[in-house]
Amino acid sequence: MPILKIISVAVVGLMLGACAETQFLMHTAKRMKKGQQSTQYKVGNPYQINGAWYYPAENWNYDETGVASWYGPQFDGKPTANGETFDQWQVSAAHKTLPLPSIVRVTNLENGRSLVVRVNDRGPYARGRIIDMSRRAAQMLGFEGNGTAKVRVAVLAKESRALAERLKSGKTLTAEDTPQINSDDLSQKPVASKNLDKVQVASIDPAPSVPAPNVPTGEVHVGDMSSVSVSPTKMYIQAGAFSDLGNAERVLGNLEKLGNVTISPVQSGGRELFRVRLGPISGVEDADLLLEKVGEIGYPNARTVVEQTTAN
Repeated sequence: MPILKIISVAVVGLMLGACAETQFLMHTAKRMKKGQQSTQYKVGNPYQINGAWYYPAENWNYDETGVASWYGPQFDGKPTANGETFDQWQVSAAHKTLPLPSIVRVTNLENGRSLVVRVNDRGPYARGRIIDMSRRAAQMLGFEGNGTAKVRVAVLAKESRALAERLKSGKTLTAEDTPQINSDDLSQKPVASKNLDKVQVASIDPAPSVPAPNVPTGEVHVGDMSSVSVSPTKMYIQAGAFSDLGNAERVLGNLEKLGNVTISPVQSGGRELFRVRLGPISGVEDADLLLEKVGEIGYPNARTVVEQTTAN
């Protein structure tokens, strides 16, 4: 009888093992199928969400700083804005105005991790967020646990143009065209950190010319990671950037009761703009609360911006 029991347990174990292996293979096949799907190229028309207007466009000079968030389980398996299937374990992102798909480099300004990402969805629409990363991308950038991170998002123009032209010509892309990274490829080593000298990232409309991160050159693939130096950052709520000083002063007057508000002139595209900003602000939660108040006063397109500063 003991021998029969041992044999029975062994058989059950083999069956359970075979079942688990079958489930794993089915899961893997499902992920492969997700990667091998046709992709549409989409820019889209202007649209309004929660009182704010967004204007999708082919902006190959896009370079902006702000706060990133991530999305995952509640959207996993659902269609993205350009008809793909969202997979939270692939490296992807959602953006409000960039063409779909686009290739961008997202740099976590708090730990120096820099990741090449494929934008294939629209969002985020929570106030104060400039990009929504997939769960895997957030893990790789090191902010899944925190939920948000101060980031810089820069379009990779060459790669994005090439992707757009290929899709416009009617060609179909597969997973091989935009290689993904798996969990074994992510180094667990800490990211080196030091202060940058004379580097400042501004954020206005349109985006200014700023020094590019110190990242490797050559062929770029989705999922490529690198590290850059880290410098201190400051956060502001920017109500707008105006060509007319009088308009900027009127906005300043409306916002004075909310805190420290300033007007700062800046050159952009050969013209002078006047930025109206509240801050600096200590943390993301405080910035979210202040941004909400600015929106309630009548500035729904106000946004959170992050600037890198030199150390004292």
